[in-house]
Amino acid sequence: MTQENKQEFFEYAAEAAVVGAGHAGCEAALALARTGIKTVLLTLNLDSIAFLPCNPSIGGTAKGHLVREIDALGGEMGLVADDTALQIRMLNVGKGAAVQSLRAQSDKNAYHREMKKVLEGTENLRIIQAEVSEILTENGKCTGIKTTYGGVISCKAAILCTGVYLNGETITGHVVQKSGPNGFAPANHLTESLIKLGFSVRRFKTGTPARVDGRTVDYEKCEIQNGDTDIYPFSFMHDTPPENKAPCYLTYTNLTTHEIITENLDRSPLYDGTILSTGPRYCPSIETKVVRFKDKERHQIFLEPEGADTSEVYVQGMSTSMPHDVQKKMYSSVAGLEKADIVRYGYAIEYDCIDTLDVLPTLEFKKVEGVYTAGQINGTSGYEEAAAQGLMAGLNASLKLRGLPPFVLRRDEAYIGVLIDDLVTKGTDEPYRMMTSRAEHRICLRQDNADFRLTQKGFEVGLVKQNRYEKYLQRKAQYEELLASLQTRVPQKEVTPFLKEYGYGEPSGSVSYADLLKRSIPLKAIMERFGVFYEYPKNVLETAEITVKYEGYLKQGWELIEKAKRLEDKLLPADIDYNEIKGLRLEAQEKLNRVRPFNLGQAGRISGVNPADISVLMVYLATRN
Repeated sequence: MTQENKQEFFEYAAEAAVVGAGHAGCEAALALARTGIKTVLLTLNLDSIAFLPCNPSIGGTAKGHLVREIDALGGEMGLVADDTALQIRMLNVGKGAAVQSLRAQSDKNAYHREMKKVLEGTENLRIIQAEVSEILTENGKCTGIKTTYGGVISCKAAILCTGVYLNGETITGHVVQKSGPNGFAPANHLTESLIKLGFSVRRFKTGTPARVDGRTVDYEKCEIQNGDTDIYPFSFMHDTPPENKAPCYLTYTNLTTHEIITENLDRSPLYDGTILSTGPRYCPSIETKVVRFKDKERHQIFLEPEGADTSEVYVQGMSTSMPHDVQKKMYSSVAGLEKADIVRYGYAIEYDCIDTLDVLPTLEFKKVEGVYTAGQINGTSGYEEAAAQGLMAGLNASLKLRGLPPFVLRRDEAYIGVLIDDLVTKGTDEPYRMMTSRAEHRICLRQDNADFRLTQKGFEVGLVKQNRYEKYLQRKAQYEELLASLQTRVPQKEVTPFLKEYGYGEPSGSVSYADLLKRSIPLKAIMERFGVFYEYPKNVLETAEITVKYEGYLKQGWELIEKAKRLEDKLLPADIDYNEIKGLRLEAQEKLNRVRPFNLGQAGRISGVNPADISVLMVYLATRN
């Protein structure tokens, strides 16, 4: 029976439908259901819910910030990451607080099971295994979705979280297969509907390395990478970090590895014309690294356990789409992997995604009311980026259905704000990855203060529940009390010997604990010397220490934010025809009409709009008012 001959039948009535149950889909569905919206979540396979198809980890540089922000807003990723972690570490501890990021090695199967359990236990949420083939609309508004089996689900909002499944094809050597990640079925029917709706569709690529049998790895030839214990967890709802249950290991490629790859580049689909789509710049394949960095004699390779119930090990840093025989040779050339058995070979995967210049800052499609997109369909890479978008898309759909104003985070409020603003203002021509360097206000957007920045906002829009809100208020009160206590002064005779230990001379009088922190003396050392502040939890101590230590930088940061907000506060009417504004350059007219910025700040970040164009817009707004 062809798809055209499948008879329609009414299957379910919901207020909102979420298409796809990856990390974006899970957060979108939970945000909707937890705010009282009757929601249906559709997935190609129930076994792929919250699946970690590539790296079995949550967090990392800048990504850890996103997870903490998701948690602060009432999302689920941080909670599940803590509960299913095999190991947790703080990255960049030798650098400033702004770029330090949590990263957890996750138990892949446990993460899937735990998130599925959360979804199944959520009120207002129904899960259905089905492939969506069409978005139904009437008069420019979403009215429902249709499955490949003819089932129709009525809804006023559809959040598309399709991941890498849209027309997914895996590529290894010259073998191209219609497939989603890890052998799951692709979604072959929805793209046509998206094009008919007016989406601009393009093709991106990502990839994954081989998995090897950990029992065949010689770990004695590798460097052990243990987890940290003296850190905080992802979730503000948890008081202690997860237990470290398994180590990771570090090894390296070598000149032999590079020679094997170089000699077989003619068989690489990246270089023989098989793969034409754009891949992630910041997570390249091992073939690309060897070609691009010819002067490097070795590249780091991390051996990471996939779970407590399996011997599979993820070979991070060696993503590849080489033929299987070449993969076998190059992996076995790496120290520790000489006799390792490959249980899953690496592959590249190509998939359809959209141009996010077609999307509003709420992640709603500009051309069809009630259709939202989140995750890799928006051209991003990474579980954390997807989850953040899913939460925001689900929350904005919920707010719209409830007749409430939209929820859009500014760049100075959250990494989530930076992520979405980049996507809808600048767009992306390659898989987008969050990095601390993308956030111009990163000194104020640290992961330790995510709850101070966002939990009140999450509470006001109905996603943060009372128990989380009370925990936030308690931490905030402790933090403010500690800041006041840090102004307590230590007598000169008591503090002088302590200061001399750190190379300082005798002070002219008493010195406050805050003054000691500003001299870069660690709070832990102050506590040990004077026996103070032990009643405060670690996450309160750390945030207070950073606040005092970086007081000058933070003040400068907030001044820049206030300056930038002046432009953000100048709203641009939705009905402006930029072609009619005299003085705007043709390129600026074209870009402004395409993006339809909300305010002058967003307009100034559009590629092709210069300061002179912003000045013209300011004059226009003044005369219009």
